[in-house]
Amino acid sequence: MELTKKNLKTHENFLRENVFFTKNKWPHFDLLFSDIKNYSKKLPIKKTVVSLERNRLYGGISLFGPFFRQKFIAIDCYSDTLFRRGAYNKHLVKNKKVIKVYKNFSFHYKKIKLSRNSADLVLIPNLIHHIEDLQLIFKQIKKILKNKGKIYIFEPLIRELHQEPEDFGRFTPHGLKNTLKKFGFKNFKVKYCGGPFTASAYCWDQAIQYLPKKIRKKNAKWLKKMGHLIKLDSKYKKNLLRKNTSFPMSFSIEAQK
Repeated sequence: MELTKKNLKTHENFLRENVFFTKNKWPHFDLLFSDIKNYSKKLPIKKTVVSLERNRLYGGISLFGPFFRQKFIAIDCYSDTLFRRGAYNKHLVKNKKVIKVYKNFSFHYKKIKLSRNSADLVLIPNLIHHIEDLQLIFKQIKKILKNKGKIYIFEPLIRELHQEPEDFGRFTPHGLKNTLKKFGFKNFKVKYCGGPFTASAYCWDQAIQYLPKKIRKKNAKWLKKMGHLIKLDSKYKKNLLRKNTSFPMSFSIEAQK
């Protein structure tokens, strides 16, 4: 597919509706799309972006590669069991509306073979919780980042165990920030997305998958109303009974080398 503004918007809408379900099921991924598009617009064209992904799941396709006009290097950051399981989400991106940008490299996450000081921005979209050895991954990222280069991480806070057994943890923004500080990163920017109503809707969506088909079908109309629950997060943003609390569904963090 030719890369035009219209086609890129079609690509984004398809991902939102058919892969990330941001409208009625997983709106916390709105933050990821917003941040990715912001980087693609503001980063100078001559800069180099490295994205650590799980391209193998989608038949080698980088979902976010089409957004970037900069030099974009997509790395299929695989692990042992993922390598064996293959492209089990490939069917989600077979549609002609998806712009096909394929991975540049496949590396085991323990051995990312890129040159030192070669990247201006390293993206880690929705991946950290699948990495067992975070110490090693952050050491490698620091090595490939240029001086004053940036790392960007998007992570869910509430998520079912998935892609088992390679689901190793849930960071809080504060915990991830403290970890990055140990590797010398600084100048942090943190964003939150979602709230307790979105979290409730998400949990309901997970719960109905455990129900027999007849019960799901019988309650289909009621279950579709979960979208209305999600909208309450924009109206009721603050816990009125407890101080120093928040309930985001996801967060992103940017830091500088």
